[in-house]
Amino acid sequence: MTKPRVLLRGGGDLASGVAARLHRAGFAVLILELAQPLVVRRLVSFAEAVFEGGFQVEEITARLAKNLKEVASIQADGEIAVMVDREMDCLEGYAPLVLVDARMMKRPPGYTALPAPLVIGLGPGFTAGVDCHAIVETVRGHTLGRVIWEGSAAADTGIPDTVLGISSQRVLRAPADGVLAAEREIGELIKQGEQIARVGEAAITAPFDGVLRGLVKTGLQVQAGLKVGDLDPRKDPLYARLISDKSLAIGGGV
Repeated sequence: MTKPRVLLRGGGDLASGVAARLHRAGFAVLILELAQPLVVRRLVSFAEAVFEGGFQVEEITARLAKNLKEVASIQADGEIAVMVDREMDCLEGYAPLVLVDARMMKRPPGYTALPAPLVIGLGPGFTAGVDCHAIVETVRGHTLGRVIWEGSAAADTGIPDTVLGISSQRVLRAPADGVLAAEREIGELIKQGEQIARVGEAAITAPFDGVLRGLVKTGLQVQAGLKVGDLDPRKDPLYARLISDKSLAIGGGV
């Protein structure tokens, strides 16, 4: 049987949870990414294939493709394909049954016409029936992962999920414009006050004891205020390598 084709815009951690569930359910998945994706939770993001050529998340491998012929070969091998294609130039040739916009831009995608028979948007910014057919809720709570066929998802609060009573402090942000250089590895236990990374001469230090769950790749240009890291107070290194419950719930909705 020919597997139904899905085109996924974005390869970050939420998108990768969606990709994993679709792949496990038997869909052929192609992820489109930027040339230098600013992904934080890199150990659970198929976007890493852009840098590494191939990357494994849990038991699933994704490989970078240069063209649609390579995409078909990768999918035939039972793997997820990743392409660098910011403008979705491959759309006509790939002809997906489903397009999932998982870029989490939190603003309207700007589609003048729906680009696939079924278009699914993740989170705020979309309007069902206008720029997508359906939306999957991404805000934690009783509606997480639910499918919205009319209207919009919950508005973005700008406040990160609370873990062990810690919310905004979990998110590490760039202190200045510049190139990020990591001082520690994802999965390491970091003590309060220890340096995690720097942007130029500006240091990023740990606001509390925790495991570094994510960090933007060294050498990438970042802007002041951008989310560049994730510190987890639960102190379990395994969580840095496991697709989150939130990502899996959203993938279930898709």
